[in-house]
Amino acid sequence: MLRGEEPERRNRPFLALVALCALQSVVVGLRWGYDVAALKLVLPVLASGVPPLVLASFHSLIRRDERGAPGGAWIHAAPTIGVLVLVLAPRYIDFALIVEYVGYALALLNLARTGTDVLEEARFESAVAAHRALVIAAFSLCLSALFDLVIILDFEWTKGANIGLIVSNANMLGLLFIGLTAMVADRARALPAARAVVDEDPVSMPQDREILDRIDHLLVSQKLARDENLTLSRLARRAGLPARQISTAVNRLAGKNVSQYINDFRIAEACRLLRETDMSVTAAMLESGFQTKSNFNREFRRVTALSPVAWREQNRAGALAA
Repeated sequence: MLRGEEPERRNRPFLALVALCALQSVVVGLRWGYDVAALKLVLPVLASGVPPLVLASFHSLIRRDERGAPGGAWIHAAPTIGVLVLVLAPRYIDFALIVEYVGYALALLNLARTGTDVLEEARFESAVAAHRALVIAAFSLCLSALFDLVIILDFEWTKGANIGLIVSNANMLGLLFIGLTAMVADRARALPAARAVVDEDPVSMPQDREILDRIDHLLVSQKLARDENLTLSRLARRAGLPARQISTAVNRLAGKNVSQYINDFRIAEACRLLRETDMSVTAAMLESGFQTKSNFNREFRRVTALSPVAWREQNRAGALAA
């Protein structure tokens, strides 16, 4: 993540989350693989920091003014502080971690329920993958909570005979899922804008059709769809409209989310290039605004039900026959 991204695109919460997962993995290995008993009280403290960092990471893909008051972030330090206090009464730590992990999982699912458009700072090309990572991260937290419950039951039934096996394998699996989702979502973040661009003639409370016409005009006349760093937040600034109004209008009239709507424009441009020019598939992909082949191929199949190569052969053959 450090070497593969431009410095200005690095997302500190995601980097911190992956670093914490790595540190926790090392401590788990030392505690249960090498029986370093002194680390037994360090593990729950590290574990308590994972859910708040997961939520903070995905909040970084939401426009700053939609996240709530900055001071509210301090409340997410409460779980770790609580676990530090519970070190004096360790029998309640596992129950506290279960409540914390399930609570944050529900918060993530609540964030995800409105669809991909909630991640306003995610590039449209990667918004679907980032939203999927958000849901997987929520279920990963539930999985970790389930492992904690199994640990409690193992203490009750076998006096902890299997705890080393459970912790060293099951929790590592949960950390792996969380780390991978962080890496996937981190790549969805757009490069920071040099300056906020706002339309000089903003529309006040327009109807859905007027909003969609305004967006279509921007996408066609200014070729915004070809900008690989385009996000819902940036599109809203260019249109002079609230992001939520754009999302609602697109959902109502087009029956899809904004990322799919933008990608439809990109696929249409890619189809034109594949049909009318000898440009390679990769060149057409980049020219139409996509940056990765996996996303391009997925969206191309969603729109046309064919691969780019098959679509070009079929449509060029039809054009020649005509």
